[in-house]
Amino acid sequence: MAEEPSAKHHHGETSDQSSNLVDVHIPGEKREYTRTLTGVELHGKETLEIVCTSEPDKANEVMSRLRMKGGGLYPSFIGVDVEPKRLKQFLHEEKLYTFVGFSIGGDKRMLDKSSLEINPNNFIDMQRKWKDPNTSKYYDSLADVAGGAIHPFYKDMKKKMDKADHKLWGTSPLPDNLITYAGIDAYATYKSWKTIDNIVTGSDISTEQEANPYYHYNFAG
Repeated sequence: MAEEPSAKHHHGETSDQSSNLVDVHIPGEKREYTRTLTGVELHGKETLEIVCTSEPDKANEVMSRLRMKGGGLYPSFIGVDVEPKRLKQFLHEEKLYTFVGFSIGGDKRMLDKSSLEINPNNFIDMQRKWKDPNTSKYYDSLADVAGGAIHPFYKDMKKKMDKADHKLWGTSPLPDNLITYAGIDAYATYKSWKTIDNIVTGSDISTEQEANPYYHYNFAG
């Protein structure tokens, strides 16, 4: 999951907390770890804080922060790149968040392994909702979307992970390079769709106003 970037220095921290959240079993999981990476570099001067955890209390803390942010006046989007833990209530949220992924079939299958599901009425597949304006075709990768919608920095996302690393996704705790990759992937999903949604919403508002017979008079006045 991804939130707005922070600007801190990179380091890792561990934690040993517990909670009463629903406990979803992940086969082969080595239980209870938290890894926090700060100052993960994005484009320009932007940096990201990433929290990777199997601890209920830590997961609850992060989701509570998202819930507080989601209580504002503007839509909140959650970028999804799942290695699911204890998320049932959070994923069933209907009003506070919109969940966004790219080619979400893989995310759905991963969630299903732990008997989890994101509210299907609130889960956007960005690949099916946004086409390349130059070719009118669906994008092949999140890197292409993020490279155009956010910054060219994201076009090389896939090149930053070795093929051998794909075999390590089932390990626990995850290596820092995979935590970093997953965090940037989730942030790119979130930021891309937020940018696209802002553009589409602004265009829709403009079209609606221009259709109003009083719009041009009021605008001129």
